[in-house]
Amino acid sequence: MGTARDAATDLDRIAADIVAAAPDENECFHAFLCALAEAMDCPCDAFVIGEPVSLLDLDYEDNPRRGLTAHVRRENGTEYHVAAADVSLAPHAKGARMQAAYRAWLGVASKPGPADVQPGRIRRHRAVEENIDLSRPVELVVLMVGERAARCRLVGTDRVVKLRGGGIWRLVPGEIAVVKPRKFWQYCGPNLSGEVESTRLDVPALGLEPLNLRPWDEWDPAEHYWGEEDEPVGAWARPIIARGPRPMFEMEQVLPGLDPQDIDSDPTCEAVELWESGDRDEATRKLMELCEADLRCIDAHAHLGSFRFEHGPKDAIRHYSVGVAIADASLPGGSDLVLPWGRIDNRPYLRCLHGYGLCLWRLERFDEAERVFERLLWLNPTDNQGARFVLGDVRSHTSWEKRRAR
Repeated sequence: MGTARDAATDLDRIAADIVAAAPDENECFHAFLCALAEAMDCPCDAFVIGEPVSLLDLDYEDNPRRGLTAHVRRENGTEYHVAAADVSLAPHAKGARMQAAYRAWLGVASKPGPADVQPGRIRRHRAVEENIDLSRPVELVVLMVGERAARCRLVGTDRVVKLRGGGIWRLVPGEIAVVKPRKFWQYCGPNLSGEVESTRLDVPALGLEPLNLRPWDEWDPAEHYWGEEDEPVGAWARPIIARGPRPMFEMEQVLPGLDPQDIDSDPTCEAVELWESGDRDEATRKLMELCEADLRCIDAHAHLGSFRFEHGPKDAIRHYSVGVAIADASLPGGSDLVLPWGRIDNRPYLRCLHGYGLCLWRLERFDEAERVFERLLWLNPTDNQGARFVLGDVRSHTSWEKRRAR
C-alpha cells in the first residue's frame, strides 16, 4: 500500500485523465458522471456528513455551480438530493477512488464519513439478512470487543453486526475473524451468533486508507551525538553511521475524539489513568471505542497491548501486531527512512514496535525479536526506548526471565 501522499497524487492523475478530452467545464462534469457510473454499482452504501445512506444514482443538470448531484435514501426511507461532493464512500467500496478523484478535482480536501463522529457515537450501515449466508463461514473485521459481544464489519463492506458467542473476549480489533454462523436476528441492531473458527491479520482486507507521512529535514548521523569522543561507538551504531544521511518523516497520528483546543483531552491518556486507578474495564472500553472509530488509531493498539503485557504476552503481541501491520502498510516499499521519537506522532508506531519486540523476546522467538530491535534502532537511532540495551541478551538467546531476575 502506498502513502497518503502517493494516493493524493494518484487521484489528481485520475482526474486529469478524465478532463483531458473535455472542451469545457460542462463536458468535464459529463465525463465524471460517465466515469462514476461505470466505476460504481448503484445503489450502494455511502455517507453524507457521517450519516449512513444508500446512494441510488448520480445526475448532472448542466449547472456547473452545483456540479453532479446524488440521489440518496436514509435508513428511515427518506429520499433527497445533495451535491455529489458531499457524499463519500468507504475506502474499500467499489468506485471510491473515482469518487475521491472527483472531489479532488473540485478541490474538496476533507472527506466526510463515519470517522468524523465522536468515539462511541459512530453511525454505520447495518447488516441485513441478505448480507449474511448462514450456510457458509462469514468473515468479519473486528472493530471492538466487549464482555458479551464484539462489534464487527463484514469484510469488503461497511455494514456492521454484533457478534455473540463463546470466546468473544479473545478477539482483537483489527483482526479478521472467520465465523461459523448459527443465527441472525434484528434486536437493537443486527446480531449474529456463531463460533469463531479462526482469526488472521490481513491489513489489505481491512480497506483502510494509508496514514500520511510528513517529510522533515534529512537526518544526518554526522550531526548526531554518539557519546563522548573517548568513548567507543557501539557496534549497533556503526552500520547506521556508515549508511549516511537518510530522509526523516513524521507519521500521521489518528486519534478520534481529540479536541485540538484542549491538550488534556487525549483519550489514550485518559484510558491509562483509568487503568492505573484500577478501573480496568472502563480503560479497555475507551481504547476499544477508539479502534471502532478508526482502526488506524495506532496508540489504542499499543496501549491495549501494554495492558495485557505483564500477564499475557500471547494476547499482548496480537494487539501490537495489528498496530505494527497497519502502520507498516503506510510505509513505502523498500524504504530506508528515519521516524524519530522527537516527532511525537511517530511514538504510537514506535511503542507498538517496541512492545512487539518485547513480546517476541518473552516468547523466546529470539531471531524475530532481534530483527525488530534492530529495526527500531534504524528507525530511531536516538533509541529513546533502550532497544540497544536488550539487543545483546536477545542475540545470546538469554531468556526474558533470566534478564529480569538479573
